[in-house]
Amino acid sequence: MKLSSVFLTTLSAFAVTALTALGFSGQAQALTFSGNSSGAWGEPTPGGMNTKPIYSGVGSNSFSWGDPDDFGTGPNQLTFAGNTFSSEMGSLFKIGDLTYFNGSVTPNTSVDFVPLNFYVSFGDRLNLSEVFDFNFQLVNTPNDSTNPVDNADFVYVGKNFGNRNFTFADKKYTLELTGFREEASTTDVSDFRVLEGQKTTAAIFAKITEVPSNSKTIPEPGTVAGLSLLGIYLISRRKSTNS
Repeated sequence: MKLSSVFLTTLSAFAVTALTALGFSGQAQALTFSGNSSGAWGEPTPGGMNTKPIYSGVGSNSFSWGDPDDFGTGPNQLTFAGNTFSSEMGSLFKIGDLTYFNGSVTPNTSVDFVPLNFYVSFGDRLNLSEVFDFNFQLVNTPNDSTNPVDNADFVYVGKNFGNRNFTFADKKYTLELTGFREEASTTDVSDFRVLEGQKTTAAIFAKITEVPSNSKTIPEPGTVAGLSLLGIYLISRRKSTNS
């Protein structure tokens, strides 16, 4: 028996509507997270060779180390500048800047490591703060080479920054620090090499992603009905064609 053309047309239109609802129901408006960041330097580790370590800036966002003597450049310095941010979930965004200045350090007055406490706070609707701990290794060259490149100092930042999980609106998300990128670069770096008397700035980037749920998604009742009618329509159309 053939179904009437009116019924087939109505059923076909309903099935297309059901498929449209199924295809776009998951494309909800992108979720945006906003907040700000800040940083404070901790107590450094002088190391065995630095018998007379000189440093300042513990507890602030700018840390200096070494006795510059009378070279006129000033000591080495690391400065962290936080910023406000607003980013959609899954997008890479800048969450702060680190500036390194290579000054002058006389022997035995340096430090080997300095930690940075990095704070991230979200807006009012989330009311959440997270803390990341970095430990920067500082390498100062003796500046005894005629090649300026050989006199460059180093700051090692590594690549394993960790991440933090949080919950918002009954869903779990991950805040991941992806790495440092120097100005005009698209590549993450694990160290900064700066010539004597010069500086570089690198942005630290982050990304927020949703943690996948282990539970299976159950379609809405209307979608189930639509798919059932679609099945009926396809079967009926096939029977109609074969009749």
